[in-house]
Amino acid sequence: MDLDDSPEQAQYRATVRSWIEQHRSSAPPARGDAEDAAYIERRRTWQREMAEEGLVGVTWPKEFGGQGRGPLEQVIVNQELNAADAPGVIDVIGIGLMGPCIIAHGSEEQKSRYLAPMLHADEVWCQLFSEPGAGSDLAAVQTRAVKQEDGNWALTGQKVWTTNAQFSAYGMCLARTDADVPKHKGLTMFIVPMDAEGVSTHGLRQVSGEAEFNEVFLDGVVVGGDEMVVGGVGNGWMTALTVLMFERVMIGLSAEGFGYSADRFAPALAAVPHARTDKEVRKRFGQLSAELLAIRFAGFRALSALENGQIPGPEAGLSKITTVNAAIAAGELLADVLGPDALDESGEWAYMISFLPGLKSAGGTEAILRNTVGERVLGLPPEPRLDKGIPFAELRAKEKQAVAS
Repeated sequence: MDLDDSPEQAQYRATVRSWIEQHRSSAPPARGDAEDAAYIERRRTWQREMAEEGLVGVTWPKEFGGQGRGPLEQVIVNQELNAADAPGVIDVIGIGLMGPCIIAHGSEEQKSRYLAPMLHADEVWCQLFSEPGAGSDLAAVQTRAVKQEDGNWALTGQKVWTTNAQFSAYGMCLARTDADVPKHKGLTMFIVPMDAEGVSTHGLRQVSGEAEFNEVFLDGVVVGGDEMVVGGVGNGWMTALTVLMFERVMIGLSAEGFGYSADRFAPALAAVPHARTDKEVRKRFGQLSAELLAIRFAGFRALSALENGQIPGPEAGLSKITTVNAAIAAGELLADVLGPDALDESGEWAYMISFLPGLKSAGGTEAILRNTVGERVLGLPPEPRLDKGIPFAELRAKEKQAVAS
């Protein structure tokens, strides 16, 4: 692809940059405490201001409040925000995943009700997918939804690793509505009001000290009738695949390696005299630099596909693996070179070093992502599947028998 802006893109970049420069002084910090209500409210206000300028939902269709622009324009917005060290949207899950899912599968009433408040951060969303026993194997979810005599659905179960659940208005929940069919066929997607009776959210404290993720318990939560179903009863797996597809698109739009690049780390290493001449330091830095540079151009390749109307395939998972591993290696190198100063909480690197290891599991573990690429991209033999075609209820019964014996 041509890495230079077209005249139209250059004009758009100038407009975005000008707006950010004019409003940067009133923006909240790009990183803050997710448990601080005042900080969250400032982030909501910032997203609302961005939305009014048309910088939120850049690729959403205009009829749903978006700008109807292409993926490269979204990249331009991301690049300019990063360059100014300004935050993006607080509702990254809603804008990037839940909103596009509702646009693709939601009813007209759902689109009219939920999309505009989502764009303006009036209502933040979370993704209620993973469970303690269903992470990489998402179709194994055990949260169940039972239709009541009055037509309402009641949900019971546990979700985990839920970003933004502590201040979300709604969650999109994958639940099992039929256990007598194979596990991929008995699932349904629900909209869950996070303030409904029976919903409880508990933060998961990370090594960084923050509770960015949460576990969510659903205890007979009545969500309403079929108007709260997205994509149709029993079609939850296809709806979930749409969400996962847009997750790949988000990866594709992160052509700068999720904000990590060799240029970011080089000054700190170069400032230490012995590091500049240490062969081992230079070797390690060269290796991680090559990985991050490769990620940058892999991102450009993904952008080319998006610009041509294609959707990134499973290979997009390799970008996530390589970026996280290279950034972790950079943190380890910084700690080795800088010593205890690298872990000073007031410094630049302590948060990164403590936060990054947790990302190894986000979006699928490395082993699962590599298996997926091997099977679906390289055509390698798939892993043996003993659960194919077997009703989910029978699988659960066999598991219980195995545990008992």
